[in-house]
Amino acid sequence: MKLFGVTDIGCHRKDNQDSYAVRQLTEEAALLVVCDGMGGAQAGSVASSVAVDAFTASVEKAYADGARDDPEWWEDVLAHACGAANRQVFDLAQQNLEYQGMGTTLVAALAVHGESYVVNVGDSRCYLIENGMIRQVTVDHSLVQLLVDRGEITAEEARVHPQKNLITRALGVESTVACDLLRVETGTDSRLLLCSDGLTNVLPDQVLLRESMGEPEPEALCRTLLHMTLEQGAPDNVTVALAQL
Repeated sequence: MKLFGVTDIGCHRKDNQDSYAVRQLTEEAALLVVCDGMGGAQAGSVASSVAVDAFTASVEKAYADGARDDPEWWEDVLAHACGAANRQVFDLAQQNLEYQGMGTTLVAALAVHGESYVVNVGDSRCYLIENGMIRQVTVDHSLVQLLVDRGEITAEEARVHPQKNLITRALGVESTVACDLLRVETGTDSRLLLCSDGLTNVLPDQVLLRESMGEPEPEALCRTLLHMTLEQGAPDNVTVALAQL
């Protein structure tokens, strides 16, 4: 298993409000997390950083306390970690006037024992790349996704829609948050790619697949995708994390 992650401020932002973590828990278990903050430059950066740290610490503690070979247990671990991260961001916002209203997306993947467990809130994404195909595992919690679901716009139109940055669910905005939990079967040659919308608003899925097919090393692929996004103007912060299973 190989892991790598990278983040960049992009070409037009003054601050990087994205945060991420990649953790090798054991030889057979790994955790990836990507958060994209909102609520003003400082507040957004704080929200994403606090969420990543709280989420990661919660999962690592559960693993250290004694991992179980039970899919439902792993899903509970991710749900609990998401709740813990939400509470920390929400409480911090309540205690500090300059942080009020801040929030963050969160997408995380836990790869363990030949399966992967994914949790998400907001529009940061997880993709599964295997057998020459790419599949978006998560569903965006966003206005444009609602429009796509209703058949009012296409997925391609959603990428350039003027309201593409409006999300319908975020971590830390309220005292509790609903998260999507997904279980994904992964093989030995599978890749999990997690990213903020700064990547996917610039590079289409088929470009992600094409570059993945041509680059066997996770670090080189992450850096290539980042470079391509920057070359095309990168209007937002860009973060990508990859697990080669």
